[in-house]
Order: sequence, then C-alpha cells, then structure tokens
Amino acid sequence: MTNLIEKVRSCTLCQDLPLGPRPILQYSADAKILIAGQAPGRITHHKGIPFDDPSGERLRDWMGIDRAVFYDAKKIAIIPMGFCFPGTGKNGDLPPRTICAETWHQQLLTSLPKLELTLIIGRYALDWHLKPSKQQTLTNIVNDWPSYLPSHIPLPHPSPRNNRWLKNNPWFEETLLPILKQRVQSLLD
Repeated sequence: MTNLIEKVRSCTLCQDLPLGPRPILQYSADAKILIAGQAPGRITHHKGIPFDDPSGERLRDWMGIDRAVFYDAKKIAIIPMGFCFPGTGKNGDLPPRTICAETWHQQLLTSLPKLELTLIIGRYALDWHLKPSKQQTLTNIVNDWPSYLPSHIPLPHPSPRNNRWLKNNPWFEETLLPILKQRVQSLLD
C-alpha cells in the first residue's frame, strides 16, 4: 500500500490546474472511518492538510471529535473525489476532476479492510459513492440517511456557504448529528 499512496501523492495527471497538482489525502489501512469529500479548497492546497479550515472545524464538531483524533490516519482516512484544488469558478470552487476517482479510488477503497463507516460529503461524493437518481436532491439524499446505515452517512458539505441549508433543515442537527456522533464514537472506542 505504501507504493500506491506514494503514487497518489506524486500524481501529476492534472498539470494544468491553476495552482498545480498537490494531491492531498489521509490514509492508513487501519482506518475504520472514511471521510469521502469533494476536493481540497485553496486554503487546504496551501497548507497541505485536509479540512484544516472552517469546514473542517464544523465537520469535527459534527463528528464530536477533536483535531488529534481527526488527523489520526489509523482511525480516519480522508479520500476526496479530487485530490487537488480544482480552481475557482463564478460560484465557488470548481467541481473535482473525475480523473482522480477514475484512476485511484477503487484501489484505495479496496485497500481499507477495517473500514466500517463512510461519511459522504457533498453532491459529487454522494453521486460517486451512492449513485442516487439524478432527480434526488442533496436534501432528499441526506434526509434518507437511515437507509444507508450502518456503513454510510450522507452529509452536506460543512462549508460556511451552507449556513442557509443548515438553517432551512433543522432536522439535520436535531436528528442526524446525534446519530453521527454516536456512530463515530462507537468505532473509535
């Protein structure tokens, strides 16, 4: 597996990215929890640490864990749909490039033998991991979270840009987050 991780981290398939390639992921074959996100943002690209930004603070709060646990690769793997910052469009970051998933994801996922829970964050990750119908909205998918347990929990992106979504969907914090925290804690104990 070391060879595969080295190949991913040194990947240069997307030389044309605005900030250049800088694959960012967190991996250990011992991880029981996988965070399947979208793609690193600009801040993450510069720091080289996944979710080391306001989105990460919110995600850690949702999970009920601190930074030390979150960044312990033996407990939590972080494999985004795109490993590099895709650039910025008129409405925020561009979508993750599909070449990452096409090239690396199946190999990485099959090498996580202890994986028990995948937190699927954002529409691009939901589409790849859960393959919902195109008519289903993110809200519908996340609201249907009980049907994905115990192995998957669909989540909206924890970005501050989603504050309105969180305000409009109070059931998420009232109903889903306690279950998420409980499930995460049970796997970490």
